[in-house]
Amino acid sequence: MKKSGILNDKLSAALATLGHTDLILVVDAGFPIPRDADRIDLAIAENLPDLRTILGLISQELVVEGVVRAEDVVSNNPRLDEWLQQTFAGAEFTTRSHADMLGELARQAKVIVRTGAFEPWGNIGLVCGVDVPKWFGGDGVVVPDYYADKL
Repeated sequence: MKKSGILNDKLSAALATLGHTDLILVVDAGFPIPRDADRIDLAIAENLPDLRTILGLISQELVVEGVVRAEDVVSNNPRLDEWLQQTFAGAEFTTRSHADMLGELARQAKVIVRTGAFEPWGNIGLVCGVDVPKWFGGDGVVVPDYYADKL
């Protein structure tokens, strides 16, 4: 039996497939997931599981270099935005229109994880990164300027 971390077999396996620059979306219960998407449906009931629990667990298993959220999160759900900034400190934050989150970003995602969240604009994209010290910490390796501050 697995000792810790994410126990859901589909989610754990999907996370293991992600590489640098891959996009995973963690979405609320009402998100219109494209039919051809790699969909992992964790929703059981209203707010079970909630968005923050799933994002928090994923943050412990992935290197996240970018967080994408709808513009509406910043203006209309500032508590979620504050939580995201704390949880993914050091990541680059960007915003997209709500329509882009539901359309273009959903089509780009390698994996879409549906939660039971009833949270306004609770659709968050995570861009996978690399563990900079492990990749660039070796003797004789020249660290690119854009990673220097993460070494």
